[in-house]
Amino acid sequence: MSGDKSMGGKLKLPDGVVIKGELGPHYERILTVDALEFVVGLHRKFEATRQELLNARIEKQQRYDAGELPNFLPETEEIRSGDWHVGEIPKALQHRAVEITGPVDRKMIVNALNSGANVFMADFEDASSPLWSNMMEGQVNLRDRWLGNIAFSDPVSGKHYDIGADPAVLIIRPRGLHLNENHVSVDGIPVSGSFFDFGLYFFHNAKRTLDQGAGPYFYLPKLESHLEARLWNSVFVHAQKFLDLPLGTIKATVLIETLPAAFEMDEILYELKDHIVGLNVGRWDYIFSYIKTLANNANFILPDRAQLVMGKAFLGAYAELLIKTCHKRSAYAMGGMAAQIPVKSDEKANAAAFAKVKADKEREAGDGNDGTWVAHPGLVPVAKEVFDRMMPADNQLERRREDVNVTQADLLKIHQGERTEAGMRENIRVGIQYIEAWLQGRGAVPLYNLMEDAATAEISRAQIWQWLRFEAELSDGRKVTRELFDHLLTDEMAQLRQVLGNDRFETGRFSDAIALFRELSVAKTFAPFLTIPAYELIS
Repeated sequence: MSGDKSMGGKLKLPDGVVIKGELGPHYERILTVDALEFVVGLHRKFEATRQELLNARIEKQQRYDAGELPNFLPETEEIRSGDWHVGEIPKALQHRAVEITGPVDRKMIVNALNSGANVFMADFEDASSPLWSNMMEGQVNLRDRWLGNIAFSDPVSGKHYDIGADPAVLIIRPRGLHLNENHVSVDGIPVSGSFFDFGLYFFHNAKRTLDQGAGPYFYLPKLESHLEARLWNSVFVHAQKFLDLPLGTIKATVLIETLPAAFEMDEILYELKDHIVGLNVGRWDYIFSYIKTLANNANFILPDRAQLVMGKAFLGAYAELLIKTCHKRSAYAMGGMAAQIPVKSDEKANAAAFAKVKADKEREAGDGNDGTWVAHPGLVPVAKEVFDRMMPADNQLERRREDVNVTQADLLKIHQGERTEAGMRENIRVGIQYIEAWLQGRGAVPLYNLMEDAATAEISRAQIWQWLRFEAELSDGRKVTRELFDHLLTDEMAQLRQVLGNDRFETGRFSDAIALFRELSVAKTFAPFLTIPAYELIS
């Protein structure tokens, strides 16, 4: 319904607004006329710029496809060499040793806030499937958190959930600039998922967060340039004026999870300097972006995903450059995700998982990071022990890492390793299972003792696409051909059907997931994001 008509007889909408999603419990508390007017204002003021920036991404990728390589921008050298710093960091964000991330369902929010982590990033993006119900219930849950109404009892287990006395600081990750919210349109145009997620959360909760000693804090995903950071800064300025809040009330951390953004870290900090507190090593999406950006360049074909380890080649270079860049500007450098999860059924495998997490966090703390990410509450104590031991202060801003001198070649350096049939099989097996879960509404999926999000499937299909594009050679001498891919796909799905059983395989969304994975893997041109065509299957 649109204009002054009601949705389901309950919801009045501003002129020009159409909502296709169903009105679920308590949605009317979120989709108020005033809140929607705020979102409409963001759309009408900033949508044209968003589209220009998305078109700029396409044009830049066309240059990469033609052989150009990402590099530091000559026109912004003055910013990189200048002496400037980001704005003041609020007390609530001055100690971020351990951050936990996850979707915005009610149980996850309560458990994450109570996990012992310093920060919880509630994720509307890669850890959430964008079902209308997921996005709206997430907004309801977060509003209830600040109203003190998030307690609930699980109807199945009978267990009661409520926030403890010292909850983690809450940071929200809206969807990336490339994603729409297909259930809401303004003047006939779908609303940006970014503007929708940010706008509703900010409108309903900004003042309440400040009243409770925190603030409207955000993680910004998938940025590819400082001009995109400039757009977000403009959004923040507009939003603060709308609610009559001082400039700099909003605080953001930017995930550096695209290869182009790694060459513009100084510039991103500069554009957001009144609102930014740090950058984060978004390692899994960064691997995907590396493949995507250089997908049509035969000089940059990576080995198996399992061999792309932190601390080496392009991953090591970018992680160290991030620390140096942040600390030079008095901003925090946040380490990447530990995707391991506890293995309750296998004591030996569990010990190995915990040892990997500990080693990874010791590397991050030793390099100079000011904090790190984990995906499961069971890993918070492991990461916390490392950072409490190796970073006794709130941060490591004094570690300027002037020993780091990262060049263009360093940021593009390929990991050494093999391409194997086992690696192809893993990509197929994990990628399709993740997509199937995503289509059913789950964005954070435990697979083979790792917590996977959308970056998993992106890496999987991107790597296969590039190997097929160049008929890359495997370690046994075979070339990656369409025939080999089809054979492995058929075989892996037959094995998966056996493991899961016919009923689970047939009643799930495996046929859709297989079709989408195959289509993207063998397409003539590389699709920038699988989540865009996948969204059409759930909208």
